[in-house]
Amino acid sequence: MTDPRLPDTPYVHRIQVRYGEVDMQRVVFNAHYLAYCDDAVENWLRARGVQVADYGWDFMLKKAAVEWQGAATVHEVIDIEVGFTGRVAERPVFRCLITYVGVRFGTREKAPPPPEVAARLSNASGPS
Repeated sequence: MTDPRLPDTPYVHRIQVRYGEVDMQRVVFNAHYLAYCDDAVENWLRARGVQVADYGWDFMLKKAAVEWQGAATVHEVIDIEVGFTGRVAERPVFRCLITYVGVRFGTREKAPPPPEVAARLSNASGPS
C-alpha cells in the first residue's frame, strides 16, 4: 500500500516499543505485533480520509500468520510497512499476512466497503 502523500512509496507506520510490551526475554511479546498491525492499517485508512465509523462500516481480523525474523525490545522504533513487514532500522523483525473481513459497524455482519470507502482505497497498491 502506498503512502497517499507520496504515491510511489509504501505507507509506513512507526511504533516505539513501550516497557510494558516486552516479556521476560526482554523482547516484544508476540501478541503485540498483531495490535501493531491493526494500528498501522487504521492509520493508513485515516491517511486516506477513511474513519470507518463515519461510513457505518468496519473490519475484523479473519486470519493472521506472523513470521518472526528478529526481535524488537523496549524503546526501539519499529517501522511497519502496511502489507505487513516490520523493521527496526534496517533489521527485519517480522512479516505478517493478515486477512480482514468487512462488517457493518458495531456488528459482526459481513459487509463490503461502502462506495465512498472503496473509492478512497481504489488507488491503493499492494495487499488490502
